[in-house]
Amino acid sequence: MKILVDMNLAPAWVAVLRKHGYEAVHWSAVGDGRAPDRVVMQWAREHGYVVLTHDLDFGAMLAATGGESPSIIQVRTQDVFPGHLEGLLLRVLKEHEAVIETGAILVVEEARARVRVLPLGPPRGR
Repeated sequence: MKILVDMNLAPAWVAVLRKHGYEAVHWSAVGDGRAPDRVVMQWAREHGYVVLTHDLDFGAMLAATGGESPSIIQVRTQDVFPGHLEGLLLRVLKEHEAVIETGAILVVEEARARVRVLPLGPPRGR
């Protein structure tokens, strides 16, 4: 799995993810740090990356557009540094790897993880 670490998370996540076998890159290494979220999303989609972020806007954009990619992993905790979240995030990545690969939003909180399969939108059949 290839993971793009968003600007709102520390570049230290790249080394942590690589240590565990993931291909990872921080947005600052591949794009303009001031780029709007839609540019980050487009780059991730075109290059086959999952976006790791602390930002709610990515999920909202997927919901608004009915997008099927890229997958988004939203870290929703106060402490978003690897020293605090490494074990939890890696456990959740392994557990939900298959659905992340096919397209999903994964919300990681201290007590639980929630998964929404893409595309988001109204229930089918309406």
